[in-house]
Amino acid sequence: MNFQRGRNREEPEINLVPMIDVLLVIIIFLMLTTTYSKFSGLELNLPTADSTKQVEQPNEIEVAVTATGQVLINKSPLESSNVQSISEGLRRAAGTREDPLSVINADAKTTHQSVVDVMQAAQSAGYPHISFATQSR
Repeated sequence: MNFQRGRNREEPEINLVPMIDVLLVIIIFLMLTTTYSKFSGLELNLPTADSTKQVEQPNEIEVAVTATGQVLINKSPLESSNVQSISEGLRRAAGTREDPLSVINADAKTTHQSVVDVMQAAQSAGYPHISFATQSR
């Protein structure tokens, strides 16, 4: 006995509209919460300090840069902090030594430009070996 003669049998179907709405909300949420980082800077490997004291080499020139930007070469202050005078001071401090090592002791509050000036002066004086002094905490 078939009681449903006049009725057509409907096929079950999945309604995709609510699923698409939920997926769009998830996509919008992810787009708003994602941070986009731009790596336009340089990657720097910062030096670390050893706990042991390094032995002083006789071929070193100590260059100290104070917080105000004053430059001292082997604990004697220079009259000017421009690149030319620093270069001349490095040549005087090196004397007859060949290829000395310039050790830069820079105050934590000094400007980057002061340290770059010392590096540029060492390069123009013909001393490419530069080291930075650090201290352990």
